[in-house]
Amino acid sequence: MPQYKLPPYPKRVWIVDLITCLFILLFTYAAVSKLTDVQNFKTQISQSPLLTPFGATIMWVIPTIEFIIVGLLLFNKTRMTGLYFSYGLMVIFTMYIIAITQFSTFIPCSCGGILQQMTWNQHLFFNLIFVVLGIISVLIYRPRNIAFPS
Repeated sequence: MPQYKLPPYPKRVWIVDLITCLFILLFTYAAVSKLTDVQNFKTQISQSPLLTPFGATIMWVIPTIEFIIVGLLLFNKTRMTGLYFSYGLMVIFTMYIIAITQFSTFIPCSCGGILQQMTWNQHLFFNLIFVVLGIISVLIYRPRNIAFPS
């Protein structure tokens, strides 16, 4: 089996920084858009056949988790944890999209802002891109306070 060779260290830093910035933008935008129209977000969650029993809790938990992940991504000491959580949250959101489109006839979108304008297939593709970015970032990230040879 061929061994995967990591890109040179400066390139890895640039790639992970870019992915980190994309996650920060995504989660900040998503959390703020949910909280600025919290009533609409609550209504959409309560209409979801999978989330109805947890609607009151989820409407606060999801934006809170998104902000916590942003906080983790901002600092080198917690970035790896933030990248793992970013990846994990995108996997959960992607699994939700797959489940809701396969098992429900009524599909409310509880996403905020521009993401609400996407079709479910576009949203699934969008999420899958971020899942892949999460995998890449976790595989190539190395903390900056440790010197790595190229």
